[in-house]
Amino acid sequence: MSEERAKPRIQAKREPMEQQDPHVRRHNFEEVALGFTEEQAVREAQRCLSCKKQPCVSGCPVEIDIPSFVSLVGERRFDDAIDKVREMNSLPAICGRVCPQEDQCEKLCILGKKWEPVSIGRLERFVADYQMKTGKTSVPEMPASTGKKVAVVGSGPAGLTVAGDLAKLGHQVTVFEALHKPGGVLVYGIPEFRLPKETVRKEVEYIEKLGAKVVCNFVVGKTRTIEELREEGFDAVFVATGAGLPYFMNIPGENLNGVYSANEFLTRSNLMKAYEFPKYDTPIKVGKRVAVVGGGNVAMDSARTAMRLGADEVYCIYRRSRAEMPAREEEIENALEEEMILRELTNPVRILGDDKGWVKEIECIKMQLGEPDASGRRRPVPVTDSEFRTPVDVVVMAIGQGPNPLVPSTTPGLKTTKWGNIIAAEVSGATSLDGVFAGGDIVTGAATVILAMGAGRTSARAIDDYLRRP
Repeated sequence: MSEERAKPRIQAKREPMEQQDPHVRRHNFEEVALGFTEEQAVREAQRCLSCKKQPCVSGCPVEIDIPSFVSLVGERRFDDAIDKVREMNSLPAICGRVCPQEDQCEKLCILGKKWEPVSIGRLERFVADYQMKTGKTSVPEMPASTGKKVAVVGSGPAGLTVAGDLAKLGHQVTVFEALHKPGGVLVYGIPEFRLPKETVRKEVEYIEKLGAKVVCNFVVGKTRTIEELREEGFDAVFVATGAGLPYFMNIPGENLNGVYSANEFLTRSNLMKAYEFPKYDTPIKVGKRVAVVGGGNVAMDSARTAMRLGADEVYCIYRRSRAEMPAREEEIENALEEEMILRELTNPVRILGDDKGWVKEIECIKMQLGEPDASGRRRPVPVTDSEFRTPVDVVVMAIGQGPNPLVPSTTPGLKTTKWGNIIAAEVSGATSLDGVFAGGDIVTGAATVILAMGAGRTSARAIDDYLRRP
C-alpha cells in the first residue's frame, strides 16, 4: 500500500474538551464544558474505526446512524453530519450535553475495548452547536397532512420527541405545557451550567419548524382533561408529564424553613432565575452551609447550584459509598473539583431548627455496607452510636421523585401502578384507554433524558400506526 493511501495510525486517547477553571466556574452559571473546536472534532471523528457491525448504534435509544455522522465530521462535512443526526434525533444539542453516552453508545465502541472510545456525545454536541452558530437549520421535506390531530401532554424530552416525529409523518401535533416555558425537566431541572436554556429554546424552535404547535400555561387535568381533549377532536393523546412529585425521607424536621425538595430548589434557580435576583423576583435562601441529601445527578445539580448561589460549604450526604453513587462519574468529578464535600456512608436521621423555625443543624448517622439488596448494590446498615451533627442553613432533599399524579387522577379508566406510574405497553406506549399513549418518566419513574426520548420515538411509530388504521 502506498504511503498516500495508508490509513493514519489510530489515536489511543480522546480529544480533551476544554472546561472553565473549577475555581472560576463555581461562582458563575455559564456552561462548564466549552465544546470542541473544528480541528478537535475532525481529529476525534477520524479515530472512528467505521466498524461493519456498528455496535454503537445498538446502544443508542433513538437509533442514530452514528458511524455515518461521525464519518461526515471526519470529512469536515458538518452540515451533512447534523442532517444525518436529525434524521433520528430532533434534540441533538441537548443529548450531546446530558445523555450518558458512557453507558450506552460509547460503552459499545470497539475502539474502547483497547483504548478510549470515540467521543460520540461530544461530536453530536459539536455538530448541533455548529448548526446553531451558522444558522443553517434545515427542515426535511414534509409529507402531505394526514388530517389527524394528536395532543402531547408535557414538553419534556419524551413529549418533544413524539411531537417532532409525528409532525414529520404529517400529523397535526399540539404540545400542551403546564409551565410558562416549554422544555419540561430540560428547563426546570437541569442547571444552566450543564444545559443552557438558550440551547433548549432553539431545539424547541426546531420542533415548531417541523410543524408542531406548543401551548404553554395549559394544565391538562385542570384547563382540560384528557377526555375533553378527545371530545374536542384530538384523534390520539400522548401523556409525557414526567416525574415531578418530590420524595422526602419522613424524618423529624423536614417541615422546617430552609428544607427544600430538589425539584423546588432547582426550579426556583433554573426556570425562575433566582440566581439573577432581584432582576428576577424569585427569592431563594441558601446561607453559608448547605446539605444535599442523595447521590444521583439531581443531587450533583443541587450541590453545584448551591455553590453558585453563594454557599461557602456544600455537603453531599449519601448513605452508600462513592462507588455506588448513581450520578454520572463526570458530574461527581466536576462537583468535587468545585469543592463539594462528599459525606459518603452517612444518612440523615433528623433536622434541627432554631427558635424561629429555621434549619440550624442536620443530625446524621454513619453507615456501613452489608449484603447486596434488590438493586444489586450492598445495603447500607447504620453503625450503632455513630450519630453526629453538622451546622447547616439549608437542606435539599434529592432522593428521587415520583410520577405527576394530576393526569391519572383526572382520567377515569387510565390504569396505574401502585406507585402512580401509568401502565403502558413497553414498545408502543399504549395505555388502558383506546387512543391514549404514554412514555418517559410518567411510565418508568425518574430516568434519563435519552431513555425518555427513546420511549417517545417508539411511541410515535405506534401512534402513527394507530392513526392510519382503516
